[in-house]
Amino acid sequence: MEQVNYTAKSAKYKHLTERDRYLLEGYLEIGLPVKKIAQKLNSHLSTVYREINRGRVNRIKSDLTEYQVYRANTAHTDYEKKVTHRAHSLKIEKYKEIATYIREKILKDKYSPDVIIGELKRDAQGLICTKTLYNYIDRGVFEGVTNYSLWEKRKRHKHKYRQISRISLKNKGSRSIEERPEAINKRLEYGHWEGDSIVGKRLGRKDGLFTLTERMTREEIIIKIKSMTQDSILNALNKLETNYGGYFRKKFKSITLDNGREFLDWEAIERSGLNGRKRTLVYFAHPYSSWERGTNENQNRMIRRFIPKGTDISKLSDKDIKRIEEWMNNYPRKILGYKTPNELVLNITNNSSGVLN
Repeated sequence: MEQVNYTAKSAKYKHLTERDRYLLEGYLEIGLPVKKIAQKLNSHLSTVYREINRGRVNRIKSDLTEYQVYRANTAHTDYEKKVTHRAHSLKIEKYKEIATYIREKILKDKYSPDVIIGELKRDAQGLICTKTLYNYIDRGVFEGVTNYSLWEKRKRHKHKYRQISRISLKNKGSRSIEERPEAINKRLEYGHWEGDSIVGKRLGRKDGLFTLTERMTREEIIIKIKSMTQDSILNALNKLETNYGGYFRKKFKSITLDNGREFLDWEAIERSGLNGRKRTLVYFAHPYSSWERGTNENQNRMIRRFIPKGTDISKLSDKDIKRIEEWMNNYPRKILGYKTPNELVLNITNNSSGVLN
Protein backbone atom coordinates (compact mmCIF):
# COMPACT_ATOMS: atom_id res chain seq x y z
CA MET A 1 0.00 0.00 0.00
CA GLU A 2 1.29 3.40 -0.94
CA GLN A 3 2.30 5.54 2.03
CA VAL A 4 1.44 9.23 2.00
CA ASN A 5 4.09 11.46 3.51
CA TYR A 6 3.08 14.46 5.63
CA THR A 7 5.21 16.98 7.44
CA ALA A 8 3.99 17.94 10.90
CA LYS A 9 4.88 21.57 10.28
CA SER A 10 2.87 21.96 7.09
CA ALA A 11 -0.18 19.91 8.08
CA LYS A 12 -0.61 20.84 11.74
CA TYR A 13 -3.75 22.84 12.61
CA LYS A 14 -4.36 23.94 9.02
CA HIS A 15 -7.90 25.16 8.37
CA LEU A 16 -9.22 24.84 4.86
CA THR A 17 -10.04 28.08 3.12
CA GLU A 18 -13.02 28.71 0.88
CA ARG A 19 -10.76 28.29 -2.16
CA ASP A 20 -9.49 24.96 -0.74
CA ARG A 21 -13.07 23.74 -0.52
CA TYR A 22 -13.81 24.49 -4.15
CA LEU A 23 -10.56 22.74 -5.16
CA LEU A 24 -11.68 19.75 -3.09
CA GLU A 25 -15.03 19.71 -4.86
CA GLY A 26 -13.26 19.68 -8.23
CA TYR A 27 -10.84 16.92 -7.23
CA LEU A 28 -13.70 14.72 -6.04
CA GLU A 29 -15.63 15.28 -9.28
CA ILE A 30 -12.72 13.96 -11.34
CA GLY A 31 -12.33 10.96 -9.00
CA LEU A 32 -8.98 11.87 -7.42
CA PRO A 33 -8.21 9.64 -4.37
CA VAL A 34 -8.63 11.33 -0.99
CA LYS A 35 -4.98 10.71 -0.10
CA LYS A 36 -3.86 12.56 -3.21
CA ILE A 37 -6.29 15.38 -2.46
CA ALA A 38 -4.82 15.71 1.05
CA GLN A 39 -1.36 16.04 -0.48
CA LYS A 40 -2.50 18.69 -2.95
CA LEU A 41 -4.26 20.70 -0.23
CA ASN A 42 -1.32 20.26 2.17
CA SER A 43 -3.77 19.05 4.82
CA HIS A 44 -4.00 16.02 7.06
CA LEU A 45 -5.94 13.07 5.69
CA SER A 46 -8.42 13.18 8.59
CA THR A 47 -9.04 16.87 7.93
CA VAL A 48 -10.06 16.13 4.36
CA TYR A 49 -12.39 13.29 5.42
CA ARG A 50 -14.06 15.51 8.01
CA GLU A 51 -14.44 18.22 5.40
CA ILE A 52 -16.09 15.82 2.95
CA ASN A 53 -18.60 14.80 5.63
CA ARG A 54 -19.25 18.44 6.45
CA GLY A 55 -20.18 19.27 2.86
CA ARG A 56 -22.25 16.20 1.92
CA VAL A 57 -25.60 16.96 0.32
CA ASN A 58 -28.23 14.66 -1.10
CA ARG A 59 -29.03 14.71 -4.80
CA ILE A 60 -31.68 12.80 -6.82
CA LYS A 61 -30.95 11.08 -10.09
CA SER A 62 -33.35 10.91 -13.01
CA ASP A 63 -34.52 7.51 -11.81
CA LEU A 64 -35.40 9.13 -8.44
CA THR A 65 -32.61 7.36 -6.55
CA GLU A 66 -30.60 9.45 -4.07
CA TYR A 67 -26.86 9.94 -4.00
CA GLN A 68 -24.46 12.14 -2.02
CA VAL A 69 -21.95 14.66 -3.30
CA TYR A 70 -19.65 17.22 -1.72
CA ARG A 71 -20.54 20.90 -2.21
CA ALA A 72 -18.03 23.55 -1.24
CA ASN A 73 -20.60 26.28 -0.56
CA THR A 74 -22.49 24.06 1.87
CA ALA A 75 -19.30 23.15 3.72
CA HIS A 76 -18.08 26.73 3.93
CA THR A 77 -21.44 28.02 5.21
CA ASP A 78 -21.39 25.39 7.94
CA TYR A 79 -17.79 26.28 8.83
CA GLU A 80 -18.53 30.00 9.20
CA LYS A 81 -21.62 29.31 11.29
CA LYS A 82 -19.68 27.14 13.73
CA VAL A 83 -16.82 29.61 14.00
CA THR A 84 -19.24 32.39 14.87
CA HIS A 85 -20.87 30.39 17.65
CA ARG A 86 -17.81 28.60 18.96
CA ALA A 87 -18.07 29.24 22.68
CA HIS A 88 -14.79 27.60 23.61
CA SER A 89 -12.88 30.10 21.46
CA LEU A 90 -13.79 32.98 23.75
CA LYS A 91 -10.87 33.47 26.09
CA ILE A 92 -12.82 35.99 28.10
CA GLU A 93 -15.40 33.40 29.19
CA LYS A 94 -12.75 31.78 31.37
CA TYR A 95 -12.21 35.03 33.26
CA LYS A 96 -15.57 36.13 34.63
CA GLU A 97 -14.16 38.90 36.82
CA ILE A 98 -12.40 40.55 33.90
CA ALA A 99 -15.49 40.16 31.72
CA THR A 100 -17.56 41.92 34.39
CA TYR A 101 -14.89 44.62 34.68
CA ILE A 102 -14.98 45.25 30.92
CA ARG A 103 -18.78 45.42 30.88
CA GLU A 104 -18.90 47.95 33.73
CA LYS A 105 -16.16 50.09 32.23
CA ILE A 106 -18.09 50.41 28.97
CA LEU A 107 -21.58 50.89 30.41
CA LYS A 108 -20.87 52.86 33.60
CA ASP A 109 -17.55 54.62 33.04
CA LYS A 110 -17.94 55.17 29.27
CA TYR A 111 -14.48 53.78 28.54
CA SER A 112 -13.50 52.84 25.00
CA PRO A 113 -12.42 49.23 24.29
CA ASP A 114 -8.87 50.36 23.52
CA VAL A 115 -8.50 52.18 26.83
CA ILE A 116 -9.86 49.17 28.73
CA ILE A 117 -7.33 46.85 27.09
CA GLY A 118 -4.57 49.39 27.70
CA GLU A 119 -5.38 49.48 31.41
CA LEU A 120 -5.51 45.69 31.64
CA LYS A 121 -2.10 45.44 29.98
CA ARG A 122 -0.69 47.97 32.44
CA ASP A 123 -1.87 45.66 35.21
CA ALA A 124 -0.39 42.60 33.45
CA GLN A 125 -3.82 41.24 32.54
CA GLY A 126 -3.61 41.64 28.77
CA LEU A 127 -5.53 38.49 27.84
CA ILE A 128 -7.00 39.84 24.61
CA CYS A 129 -6.25 42.65 22.17
CA THR A 130 -8.42 45.61 21.25
CA LYS A 131 -9.58 44.06 17.98
CA THR A 132 -10.69 40.90 19.77
CA LEU A 133 -12.69 42.95 22.25
CA TYR A 134 -14.45 44.74 19.40
CA ASN A 135 -15.23 41.33 17.87
CA TYR A 136 -16.70 40.14 21.18
CA ILE A 137 -18.90 43.23 21.32
CA ASP A 138 -20.07 42.60 17.75
CA ARG A 139 -21.01 39.06 18.77
CA GLY A 140 -22.91 40.14 21.87
CA VAL A 141 -20.62 38.40 24.37
CA PHE A 142 -21.19 41.05 27.08
CA GLU A 143 -24.76 41.36 28.26
CA GLY A 144 -26.23 44.75 27.45
CA VAL A 145 -23.15 45.92 25.52
CA THR A 146 -23.56 46.68 21.82
CA ASN A 147 -21.87 48.98 19.35
CA TYR A 148 -24.41 51.61 20.39
CA SER A 149 -22.84 51.50 23.88
CA LEU A 150 -19.48 52.61 22.50
CA TRP A 151 -18.42 56.21 22.54
CA GLU A 152 -17.04 56.05 19.02
CA LYS A 153 -16.72 53.27 16.51
CA ARG A 154 -15.86 54.34 13.01
CA LYS A 155 -13.01 54.20 10.56
CA ARG A 156 -10.63 57.06 11.02
CA HIS A 157 -9.57 58.86 7.89
CA LYS A 158 -6.62 61.17 7.90
CA HIS A 159 -7.59 64.36 6.17
CA LYS A 160 -5.17 66.28 4.03
CA TYR A 161 -5.29 69.88 5.12
CA ARG A 162 -4.11 72.86 3.20
CA GLN A 163 -2.00 75.22 5.25
CA ILE A 164 -3.60 78.67 5.46
CA SER A 165 -1.06 81.38 6.14
CA ARG A 166 -3.15 84.53 5.75
CA ILE A 167 -3.61 86.84 8.72
CA SER A 168 -7.03 87.24 10.26
CA LEU A 169 -8.45 90.54 9.01
CA LYS A 170 -10.22 91.14 12.32
CA ASN A 171 -7.18 90.30 14.46
CA LYS A 172 -4.21 91.80 12.62
CA GLY A 173 -2.10 92.79 15.61
CA SER A 174 -2.25 89.46 17.40
CA ARG A 175 0.55 86.96 17.95
CA SER A 176 0.41 84.20 15.31
CA ILE A 177 0.92 80.51 15.98
CA GLU A 178 3.86 80.79 13.59
CA GLU A 179 5.70 82.66 16.37
CA ARG A 180 5.14 79.89 18.88
CA PRO A 181 8.44 78.34 20.10
CA GLU A 182 9.33 74.76 19.16
CA ALA A 183 9.27 73.75 22.81
CA ILE A 184 5.53 74.43 22.78
CA ASN A 185 4.98 72.84 19.38
CA LYS A 186 6.78 69.67 20.48
CA ARG A 187 5.02 69.52 23.87
CA LEU A 188 8.29 69.56 25.78
CA GLU A 189 7.09 71.70 28.67
CA TYR A 190 4.03 71.81 30.89
CA GLY A 191 1.87 74.93 30.98
CA HIS A 192 0.93 75.54 27.36
CA TRP A 193 -2.78 75.37 26.64
CA GLU A 194 -5.23 75.41 23.77
CA GLY A 195 -8.59 77.11 24.26
CA ASP A 196 -12.00 77.31 22.65
CA SER A 197 -15.65 77.85 23.46
CA ILE A 198 -18.58 75.44 23.14
CA VAL A 199 -21.95 76.84 22.16
CA GLY A 200 -25.10 75.64 23.88
CA LYS A 201 -28.65 76.01 22.68
CA ARG A 202 -28.88 78.31 19.66
CA LEU A 203 -32.16 79.90 20.74
CA GLY A 204 -32.93 81.29 24.17
CA ARG A 205 -30.19 81.42 26.81
CA LYS A 206 -26.66 81.99 25.46
CA ASP A 207 -24.77 80.06 28.13
CA GLY A 208 -21.75 78.17 26.88
CA LEU A 209 -18.48 76.61 27.95
CA PHE A 210 -14.92 77.91 27.89
CA THR A 211 -12.54 74.95 27.55
CA LEU A 212 -8.79 74.82 28.09
CA THR A 213 -6.58 71.82 27.25
CA GLU A 214 -2.96 71.49 28.33
CA ARG A 215 -0.90 70.26 25.38
CA MET A 216 1.54 67.93 27.15
CA THR A 217 -0.73 66.18 29.65
CA ARG A 218 -4.21 66.68 28.08
CA GLU A 219 -5.35 68.14 31.38
CA GLU A 220 -8.77 69.74 30.90
CA ILE A 221 -10.42 72.79 32.48
CA ILE A 222 -14.08 73.49 31.71
CA ILE A 223 -15.72 76.75 32.79
CA LYS A 224 -19.37 77.62 32.36
CA ILE A 225 -19.85 81.11 30.91
CA LYS A 226 -22.98 83.25 30.60
CA SER A 227 -22.43 84.22 26.98
CA MET A 228 -19.98 83.99 24.07
CA THR A 229 -18.54 87.43 24.74
CA GLN A 230 -15.13 88.86 25.47
CA ASP A 231 -16.28 89.89 28.95
CA SER A 232 -17.33 86.31 29.77
CA ILE A 233 -13.94 84.94 28.71
CA LEU A 234 -12.10 87.57 30.74
CA ASN A 235 -14.25 86.87 33.79
CA ALA A 236 -13.50 83.14 33.48
CA LEU A 237 -9.74 83.73 33.25
CA ASN A 238 -9.79 86.24 36.08
CA LYS A 239 -11.57 83.69 38.25
CA LEU A 240 -8.90 81.12 37.38
CA GLU A 241 -6.18 83.61 38.25
CA THR A 242 -7.82 84.32 41.60
CA ASN A 243 -8.00 80.58 42.36
CA TYR A 244 -4.37 79.87 41.41
CA GLY A 245 -2.88 83.12 42.68
CA GLY A 246 0.84 83.46 42.01
CA TYR A 247 0.95 79.96 40.49
CA PHE A 248 -1.19 81.10 37.54
CA ARG A 249 1.79 82.34 35.49
CA LYS A 250 3.56 78.99 35.84
CA LYS A 251 0.50 76.93 35.06
CA PHE A 252 -0.70 79.06 32.13
CA LYS A 253 2.46 80.06 30.30
CA SER A 254 0.67 80.34 26.95
CA ILE A 255 -2.78 79.83 25.45
CA THR A 256 -3.41 79.13 21.75
CA LEU A 257 -6.87 80.26 20.61
CA ASP A 258 -8.91 80.48 17.45
CA ASN A 259 -10.08 83.76 15.91
CA GLY A 260 -13.54 83.77 17.46
CA ARG A 261 -14.79 87.20 18.41
CA GLU A 262 -14.88 86.22 22.11
CA PHE A 263 -11.06 85.97 22.04
CA LEU A 264 -10.21 89.12 20.08
CA ASP A 265 -9.33 91.18 23.16
CA TRP A 266 -6.12 89.20 23.51
CA GLU A 267 -4.27 92.00 25.27
CA ALA A 268 -6.81 91.89 28.11
CA ILE A 269 -6.49 88.09 28.20
CA GLU A 270 -2.74 88.43 28.66
CA ARG A 271 -3.08 91.14 31.31
CA SER A 272 -3.45 90.13 34.94
CA GLY A 273 -6.72 91.03 36.61
CA LEU A 274 -4.89 91.26 39.93
CA ASN A 275 -1.91 93.53 39.23
CA GLY A 276 -2.15 94.54 35.56
CA ARG A 277 1.07 92.71 34.60
CA LYS A 278 1.39 90.14 31.84
CA ARG A 279 0.07 86.81 33.11
CA THR A 280 0.30 84.68 29.96
CA LEU A 281 1.03 84.74 26.22
CA VAL A 282 -1.73 84.34 23.65
CA TYR A 283 -1.16 82.79 20.22
CA PHE A 284 -3.77 82.57 17.47
CA ALA A 285 -4.20 79.72 15.03
CA HIS A 286 -4.69 80.57 11.37
CA PRO A 287 -8.26 81.31 10.31
CA TYR A 288 -10.31 78.17 9.51
CA SER A 289 -7.50 75.94 10.81
CA SER A 290 -9.02 74.15 13.78
CA TRP A 291 -6.53 71.29 13.39
CA GLU A 292 -3.83 73.63 14.70
CA ARG A 293 -5.60 73.28 18.04
CA GLY A 294 -6.28 69.60 17.50
CA THR A 295 -5.79 68.60 21.13
CA ASN A 296 -8.50 70.96 22.32
CA GLU A 297 -10.80 70.02 19.43
CA ASN A 298 -10.55 66.33 20.37
CA GLN A 299 -11.30 67.15 24.00
CA ASN A 300 -14.35 69.16 22.95
CA ARG A 301 -15.61 66.10 21.09
CA MET A 302 -15.31 64.14 24.32
CA ILE A 303 -17.34 66.79 26.12
CA ARG A 304 -20.03 66.50 23.44
CA ARG A 305 -20.56 62.91 24.52
CA PHE A 306 -21.99 64.29 27.76
CA ILE A 307 -23.37 67.56 26.37
CA PRO A 308 -24.73 66.98 22.85
CA LYS A 309 -25.20 69.89 20.46
CA GLY A 310 -28.40 71.79 21.21
CA THR A 311 -28.20 71.20 24.96
CA ASP A 312 -29.37 74.08 27.11
CA ILE A 313 -26.15 74.62 29.08
CA SER A 314 -27.89 77.06 31.41
CA LYS A 315 -29.63 74.06 32.98
CA LEU A 316 -26.30 72.42 33.87
CA SER A 317 -24.92 73.09 37.33
CA ASP A 318 -21.29 73.76 38.15
CA LYS A 319 -21.24 70.28 39.73
CA ASP A 320 -22.36 68.77 36.43
CA ILE A 321 -19.53 70.53 34.60
CA LYS A 322 -17.02 69.56 37.29
CA ARG A 323 -18.06 65.92 37.04
CA ILE A 324 -17.31 65.90 33.30
CA GLU A 325 -13.98 67.64 33.87
CA GLU A 326 -12.95 65.09 36.50
CA TRP A 327 -13.97 62.19 34.25
CA MET A 328 -11.78 63.55 31.44
CA ASN A 329 -8.79 64.12 33.69
CA ASN A 330 -9.05 60.57 35.04
CA TYR A 331 -9.59 58.95 31.65
CA PRO A 332 -6.54 56.93 30.45
CA ARG A 333 -5.21 57.89 27.03
CA LYS A 334 -3.41 55.70 24.54
CA ILE A 335 -1.18 58.62 23.56
CA LEU A 336 -0.13 58.93 27.23
CA GLY A 337 0.76 55.27 27.54
CA TYR A 338 -2.69 54.64 29.05
CA LYS A 339 -1.96 56.99 31.91
CA THR A 340 -4.41 59.69 32.90
CA PRO A 341 -3.86 63.46 32.66
CA ASN A 342 -4.04 63.67 36.44
CA GLU A 343 -1.24 61.11 36.78
CA LEU A 344 1.01 63.15 34.50
CA VAL A 345 0.19 66.44 36.22
CA LEU A 346 0.98 64.85 39.60
CA ASN A 347 4.30 63.61 38.20
CA ILE A 348 5.19 67.11 37.02
CA THR A 349 4.06 68.73 40.25
CA ASN A 350 6.13 66.36 42.34
CA ASN A 351 9.37 66.94 40.42
CA SER A 352 8.74 70.72 40.10
CA SER A 353 10.73 70.87 36.85
CA GLY A 354 7.89 71.34 34.40
CA VAL A 355 8.81 68.16 32.53
CA LEU A 356 7.85 64.51 32.87
CA ASN A 357 10.13 62.02 34.60
